[in-house]
Amino acid sequence: MSECEAKPTQRIALVIQYLGTKFSGWQRQPHHRTVQAEIEQVLSTVEGKPVTLHGAGRTDTGVHAAAQVAHFNSSRPIPGERWMPILNSRLPEDILIRASAPVPANWHARFSAIWRRYRYSIYTDACPNLFVRPFCWHYYHAPLDEHRIQEALNPLWGKHHLAAFHRANSGRKHSWVTVQDTHCYRNGSFIHIEIQADGFLYGMVRLLVGMLVEVGRGNLNPHEFTQLWVNQQRERIKYSAPAKGLCLLRVGYPNSPFPPKTWFDTQPKFILPTEMPPQLCLG
Repeated sequence: MSECEAKPTQRIALVIQYLGTKFSGWQRQPHHRTVQAEIEQVLSTVEGKPVTLHGAGRTDTGVHAAAQVAHFNSSRPIPGERWMPILNSRLPEDILIRASAPVPANWHARFSAIWRRYRYSIYTDACPNLFVRPFCWHYYHAPLDEHRIQEALNPLWGKHHLAAFHRANSGRKHSWVTVQDTHCYRNGSFIHIEIQADGFLYGMVRLLVGMLVEVGRGNLNPHEFTQLWVNQQRERIKYSAPAKGLCLLRVGYPNSPFPPKTWFDTQPKFILPTEMPPQLCLG
């Protein structure tokens, strides 16, 4: 092979975790720290040339990811599974590669995905806790009823025009989303809201959660919540939940190149007691 001929390439897929606190989102942008740019910088150093990383989704500023998926093309003769330790030895502490694997040349992290799932976590105890602060919305202003929230979520199942939960400045030309699953549940002092769909609109989950909290505290009934998005009443959507409570939980593919333990449910859930155990005596 002459020097002018292109070297053979292989496509590598990654499962990526990151703490979104100090990032201006996933997507590369000038003069801001982003997850894509950090990983591309390391990949380019290893490859000895610029490398583009393609992600399954674009998380916003401050949003976390438990199992984001991305891919890149490599001309280095490095086995697919070896990219995980190579990258982890060079990446900053708030990014971690959970797994790496070779994939076919036509496999695409974004376009091959058939669903994405997000989890939003709300901490409802009146007593603040430093160790949950980076990952939860501390909401203690009023009791929240998770059953009312679930009732409001149920009509979202299916394909709907959700322009009411679509923030401005998005490049997406339409607001159609197919919601595949919704789940709201309580875990002690924590309420978790999970939503799975074929894709998500810009700011969609945070706008949803902001209004679902109004349902949970009784300011809005589930039927009224449904009418907001059925009638596309964007002007009535006045609350957006903080970014730090949102996490891209996982991404689904027809034939995932990764074992489930690396991507299925890798965001730990906090468990705090709601009452002091009787055997403990404070004095």
